[in-house]
Amino acid sequence: MGILTQNRRHPGGLADLARRAVEGLLAQDCLLCGQTSGSEILCHACRDDLPRLPPECCPRCALPTPAGETCGRCLSRPPDYDRTLALFNYGFPADKLIQAFKYAHRLALAPYFGRLLAEHARNVRADLIVPLPLHPRRLRERGFNQALELARPVAEALHRPLDTKICRRVRHTPTQAALPWRERERNIRGAFHCTGDLSGKQILLIDDVMTTGASLNECARTLKLHGATDVTLLVVARALP
Repeated sequence: MGILTQNRRHPGGLADLARRAVEGLLAQDCLLCGQTSGSEILCHACRDDLPRLPPECCPRCALPTPAGETCGRCLSRPPDYDRTLALFNYGFPADKLIQAFKYAHRLALAPYFGRLLAEHARNVRADLIVPLPLHPRRLRERGFNQALELARPVAEALHRPLDTKICRRVRHTPTQAALPWRERERNIRGAFHCTGDLSGKQILLIDDVMTTGASLNECARTLKLHGATDVTLLVVARALP
């Protein structure tokens, strides 16, 4: 059957055929299992296998709590950020994807994660989107700031301004991942500097992974010292202790 004949019998047939042709040209293999995943970076099965956090989590730090109440630590020592939104538990296979993005330069994951983050944060009030900054030395070593690569598609999808200059990393510290959890807060103290007035602003602060939250909390503290009234953390994954 010819294309034109098919189109007469099925209105929209040419458009459907064109769409399928484009999908065929863009077809790729799933990053996790290697099966054909169409135009997406993950196939449906692997996407569904990504470890979601339970719905009952502390609204402040996103750690699981019995009934979704604020956890004891956030009650006794309230963090400088106001809430945390996380897509996944930092477990297999989400951890492998994030490591591939961060250390193997799989930058195609940035728009994929960014799209999911934007959907997750669609109801958040934010005047400004800020990616967690890297120190210039770390930026030279890695070649890119993973938080910025995630923040770009989020800002575009949510139609919010993205500011990459108002907050800078001014202290080069040992990698947080190499330190015991208890030492991370002391390691990161004074690492950020804010260069503008944020009076009355609500900030959406973005990073890839939240482990103890020490770096994100220190950045939130700095933003609030310069006038921000509310800081929401938005991360791809939350590590569970």
